Amino acid sequence: MVAGDPLHSHSHHRAHGRLEGFGSHDVARMLRLITIACGVVIVLGAAVLWPDDAGRSDADPLQLAADPVDAHVTDVSEQPCSGVPSQTCVVVSFEVRSGEREGSTGAFETSASSLVRAGDDIQVVGVEQDDGAISYSFYDFERRSPMLVLGVAFAIAVLALGRWRGLGALAGLVVSLVVMVWFALPSLVDGNNAVAVALVTAGAIAMVALYLAHGVGPATDVALLSTFASLGLTAVLAWAFVGAANLTGFTDDASFVLQALGTDIDPRGILLAGIVIGSLGVLDDVTVTQVSAVWELHRSRPSAGRGDLFRSATTIGRDHISSTVNTLFLAHAGAALPLLLVFIIIDASAGSVTTREVVATEIGRALVGSIGLVASVPISTWLAVLVVTSPTEPHPPATISASAGE
Repeated sequence: MVAGDPLHSHSHHRAHGRLEGFGSHDVARMLRLITIACGVVIVLGAAVLWPDDAGRSDADPLQLAADPVDAHVTDVSEQPCSGVPSQTCVVVSFEVRSGEREGSTGAFETSASSLVRAGDDIQVVGVEQDDGAISYSFYDFERRSPMLVLGVAFAIAVLALGRWRGLGALAGLVVSLVVMVWFALPSLVDGNNAVAVALVTAGAIAMVALYLAHGVGPATDVALLSTFASLGLTAVLAWAFVGAANLTGFTDDASFVLQALGTDIDPRGILLAGIVIGSLGVLDDVTVTQVSAVWELHRSRPSAGRGDLFRSATTIGRDHISSTVNTLFLAHAGAALPLLLVFIIIDASAGSVTTREVVATEIGRALVGSIGLVASVPISTWLAVLVVTSPTEPHPPATISASAGE
């Protein structure tokens, strides 16, 4: 059977869950050259913005740095406060489980509303006093074990459903974390332009994650270029909204801490960067879905014209967007839920609540991200239709999974 036989292509698609015949060799080469050019721009951008520790210092004016040790709570009792005997405090006794003083015991005093209970695993900070005694204070609860269990459960679930593609998705997630920790955050601390850092970071994550999860091929190239275009639009819209609404970026305690630390970080730039990077996670899902939908429609109806193919795929995109936009809104509403409850308790009007910077920022994130998502549907659909209906000839495979089967 010859390579161009449609029956052969169909059989290979069913066996491997891959998309074959995505346009001509010329189109495939053009797509690859464009993606390579984008990759070069990302690498050059990363080189220019690479952190050099210029914005970091050993100074800790707010004394935020701490060296906590693990401890196990052995007893919790109520006693008169040492400073104010007329009031009742909770004395938490514990055994140190890590560090130089492992095996020793200690205690700290906290308010009567403490959530610490006997048997809890916590973290404490010890400070040596002038007389050599160690004064302990509560740092946080120990959460490594439940987080590890949850992480393992997540990995098993992804691998069980996605198999090799799930493994690629997990590898992409690891790369995303590495890029954020080793490049994006240190570069922002150095005072580099936050929007530029966000675009380089999002571009690098999108490129690595898509190719790891879906393989190298023209279909992935189309999804990647569509994601880049939608990210650029999102960045422009975010910049315009933040400027027009006079948002300062001071929306939570961390923003004020950054200012108190004397860093060169621009809070408004951080806000813009957060919108851009936060939009990426949903954008690539939409673009990949649209590219896959276009190919399946073309494979089932190879005689369909570009207009018919575009309309059919856009209909699928509308259904996807309607649920995705709601998901995005609920995610932001959930993040701001405590603040919204405060406004409800004080009986503030809806108008005054929505125009407060903290709430307006979350609304802006949701709406700007949603506009970028909506725009990604026609962008990815148009590009995929243009490529898939190009004059065909023997061509390389395009490897975005067409179904959830692999």
